[in-house]
Amino acid sequence: MAAMYDTIIVGAGSAGAILATRLTEDPDHSVLLVEAGSDYPTFDEIPDEVKYGYGHPDRPWRHAVSDHRWTFVARYTDEAAPGLVPRGKVVGGSSAVNAQIFLRGVQEDYDTWADWGNDRWSFQELMPYFRMIETDTDFSGDFHGSDGPIIVRRWKPEEWNPDQRAFYESAKANGFPDCPDHNAPGSTGVGPTPLNNPDRVRWSTAIGYLSEARERPNLTILPECLVYRVVFDGKRAIGLTAEVENEVRFLRGETVILSAGAIGSPHILMLSGVGSSESVESAGVPLMHELPGVGQNLRDHPHVRLSWRTRDDFEQPVGIPGIQFTLRYTAEGSHLVNDMLIHPGSRGLASQRIHGLGASEELGLVMVVCLDLAVGSGSMRLRTRDPRIQPFLDYNYLEEEFDLTRLREGVGIALGFSEHEDWANLVTERVEPTDEDLVSDETLDAWIRRAVTTSHHVSGTCKMGPDSDDMAVVDQYGNVKGLENLRVVDASIMPDCIRANTNVTSMVIGERVAALMKEGL
Repeated sequence: MAAMYDTIIVGAGSAGAILATRLTEDPDHSVLLVEAGSDYPTFDEIPDEVKYGYGHPDRPWRHAVSDHRWTFVARYTDEAAPGLVPRGKVVGGSSAVNAQIFLRGVQEDYDTWADWGNDRWSFQELMPYFRMIETDTDFSGDFHGSDGPIIVRRWKPEEWNPDQRAFYESAKANGFPDCPDHNAPGSTGVGPTPLNNPDRVRWSTAIGYLSEARERPNLTILPECLVYRVVFDGKRAIGLTAEVENEVRFLRGETVILSAGAIGSPHILMLSGVGSSESVESAGVPLMHELPGVGQNLRDHPHVRLSWRTRDDFEQPVGIPGIQFTLRYTAEGSHLVNDMLIHPGSRGLASQRIHGLGASEELGLVMVVCLDLAVGSGSMRLRTRDPRIQPFLDYNYLEEEFDLTRLREGVGIALGFSEHEDWANLVTERVEPTDEDLVSDETLDAWIRRAVTTSHHVSGTCKMGPDSDDMAVVDQYGNVKGLENLRVVDASIMPDCIRANTNVTSMVIGERVAALMKEGL
């Protein structure tokens, strides 16, 4: 008979690694942490690709495709080319492959969640967990942590790249306020990007959290394990069917927690027969439990990249990456605070749009214009019962005029920045959008529809909500509705995307649900 664990966690990422660390603080609680990717138990074993967020300091690189990433493919619009959606496939999950941008959402994000029937998720309720996860080396006080597992810093003025400094000065010259601390409540404007990469090391949950828990005898980490489905006895989850070392095994657990991410968790639910009958049965999976919200409400941050060729004498410091600055602002006429984000990009990328497919060797500069809270949403559906075949991802961008209008305005703002002498002195010509794309609002909209791509912040596909919400998949404790001993704990339970990169909030979700579980909820 298979060994029995108190809890099986699927996915050792931003939330899952934290859950495993917190739950095993009770020496009598056994946890099996299952991960589809590789595990590197010591810091020295971590390959440079994972350890260094922008490549080794002496050997910078940017790869979208690797053994440490799932490479999903998604539809964005009818006009845009299908794009890659890389997600973490390694212990540490997407926190071990991401851009290390350590931004919190705005207060209104979390208070809206609470207003929608999730009263344990207000900004006030979550603030202790934002502080708990971090050691902020630049700011302290009531809104910042000083002894958490994840180390946060910002680039200092003497380290700023010339294009980053030019972006900063351009934004201020165009009337946007200085923002030294983007994670302070109520902040807005342009300022240094908070990053979790001390000494350029990507400080993932594998490093920050699991390093505390690895030696505990009640924690078992099982890497390179492909989960097929959740196994039920009636409506009660009792474990998993999974492939380990080319052998299909049954893994038995008192409680099963899916922390496989906003694509992985709903995919596993659907493979297990949990979802809408149409989506599940059309793929040849018997329906076990009708739950129509599984895979719906797909949220993300669509963005477009403007690019310029640089002057021949332009030199970008080797090994010092971009995204040193971020601008957050409210679109004109928008009822959503800080619903837009613009940041300067990294070296390269001047002559081609990026859909996660690598970068041009030609040195250039970019500005990324991001819709930080879209009102439109997408969906995902099961293609086949084979767990190796990804679901169909339809991001469904820009179907709402409000979304397109705000992106169009953002492009105009970025073009205005490029006219500032500090930026103009670095470049020779604009590559995208072309002059022809800027003839009218209609031609610009057409370019935006072709150029739009993902910010890699997929969320919301197993949204939490009260019983009155027919599309809610879990309650506010992560319990899957109508089933027993099964939770989802990751970015998929966000009712809506937050106005920030999702990694910080995913970590907070792990901490928050772990605390709720310890309360017996």
